[in-house]
Amino acid sequence: MSLALDDELGPILAEGVGAIFAYAAVGLALFILGFYVVDWTTPGRLISIIRRDRSPNATFLACAATIGIGFIVAVAIYSAGGDLLEGLIRVAVFGGVGVIAQALAVLVFDRLVGVDVRSCVQEPKLEPAVVLLGVANVAIGLVTAMAVYG
Repeated sequence: MSLALDDELGPILAEGVGAIFAYAAVGLALFILGFYVVDWTTPGRLISIIRRDRSPNATFLACAATIGIGFIVAVAIYSAGGDLLEGLIRVAVFGGVGVIAQALAVLVFDRLVGVDVRSCVQEPKLEPAVVLLGVANVAIGLVTAMAVYG
């Protein structure tokens, strides 16, 4: 390896590491926002329901929402084509839209479909309605991600 290559590699690595931390920070903020949106749709404190009550339903919903947001974050980063500022803006905006879309899905499933999320999370066994809602959250994440890419 030549010295010239080493001189080029250092700044590239530093920029890449900085981009990773920046994307991770915005992604983490979106994951936390998504968690609190799921928390808003469940009775009590979601983390308590997961830890204390060991609710598979609350855990499944939180995981599905996180996966859906993860798709949006990953595709927003990819679609920015290496432009860090554009990527961060895409992640923040489209990730926020994805979280809102997931919240709306919960409300639609609750009001129109009749999935009572609040009572489902209190059940000791995994509820089919929760699986349906969780899959809908992942699907909304995929659809939003592809809209970002398209």
